Order: sequence, then C-alpha cells, then structure tokens
Amino acid sequence: MVSSPQLILDLAQPEPPSLHNFVVGANGEAVATLRALAGATLPHPGVLLWGVPGGGKSHLVEAVIALARAAGRGFVVCGASNDPPEPEHIPTGALIVVDDMDGIGASGQARLFTLVNALPAQGGQWLATTKLPPARLALRDDLRTRLALGLVLEVVPLADADKPAALAAYARERGFALSDDVIMYLLAHARRDMKSLVATLAALDRHSLAVKRNVTVPLLREWLQHGLGLPR
Repeated sequence: MVSSPQLILDLAQPEPPSLHNFVVGANGEAVATLRALAGATLPHPGVLLWGVPGGGKSHLVEAVIALARAAGRGFVVCGASNDPPEPEHIPTGALIVVDDMDGIGASGQARLFTLVNALPAQGGQWLATTKLPPARLALRDDLRTRLALGLVLEVVPLADADKPAALAAYARERGFALSDDVIMYLLAHARRDMKSLVATLAALDRHSLAVKRNVTVPLLREWLQHGLGLPR
C-alpha cells in the first residue's frame, strides 16, 4: 500500500502534455498533422490551429514542442508578449511557434511576415494558434495570404455526450479498463473539462498500480477525497 504522503503527492502530479495523453475525439487529423510537423516530415510550410479557449490548443502546442525537442529540432516560441525574432537569429530547420496570434500587434505582424517568408529557404516551419479562423483575424493582408499557404485546422472540443466514449478509449490506450459507473462518477464529481478529466484519470491509473487495486468507484472516491490538487 502507498503510505508515504510524498509518494502520494508524486503520483498526483499531472503528466506533461503530449500527443499520447491528448484525448483526440474529432481532432484525429490535427494530431496526425502535428506529429508530422514536429518531426519535420509535413510537406507544408506551417499549421494554424484555431478554436475556442479550453479546446486543447495549448496542450497540443506543448506536445509539439516536446516532440520537436526530443527529435533534436530547434524551436522558437513567440507571441503577443515577445515579437518574432529576425530570420538570421533562428536555427536552420527550426520550428517557430506563435501562440495566441490574435494578440500580436502591427510591429509583431510585420516581423512575423518577414519570418514566415524566410523560413522555407532555411528549412523551417511554423505553428500558430488563434481563437478565430484566419478570415476573421485582424491581420495584415500579406500576412494572411502567407498563412493561407499552410494548413488551417480547427481544434474541436469534445461535447459532453462524447466524453464517456473518449475517456474509455483513453483508458484502453493506457492499458486499463474503465467501467461505465466509474466514468459516470468521474463526470459527476470532477471538473468536466477534458484537461482536468484526463489529469485525474492518469493520476488514478498510477495510484491503482501503486496500491495494486483495480480502478473502481470506491478507489476513485477515495482518490478524489485525498484533496491533493487534483480536479474535484
């Protein structure tokens, strides 16, 4: 049995975002595309992900950065708070990540246009996220045209009705069974956004292995009652 408070806290730590722990739902094309982008095998200059806040864009961006790092690919992250770098200041073949492009001002857009133009000659690519599709963004026309040369994909959040099946599929991928009653209890007593639900499931899986018990409603109830920073 797990008795050490520190060990229990360690088990409760959320896993780093990855494509493996992203619940795909209707975003299969986006996940496959981002995997290819991180590995520099995507035959397009870049990818623009758009969608409502909370839909998973930040998770996907962090997952792509982790994959690029693991593959030894250079990357630069910029956004509204830090303008894109000059082309001569980025590594050859780098991935430029522009998170929350909606907030980039006029000077940042000008630098981004220059950078996006220069990337193909340097073997680089770009990944950008926005809340709105490109046609509805307040962007320079020339930048909008350049971004249109890449792939534009909507990240679609899971509807509540789709969450039980998605959670069961996520559990199967991790190698454990998740019964309907456990899923219903989780949806009734934990936060319902997928990031929180997946974090709870991942922690519950690690805990069940540590205490050598199957994932059941009593185990989930005990786990949620620990109050260790997991979604309640």
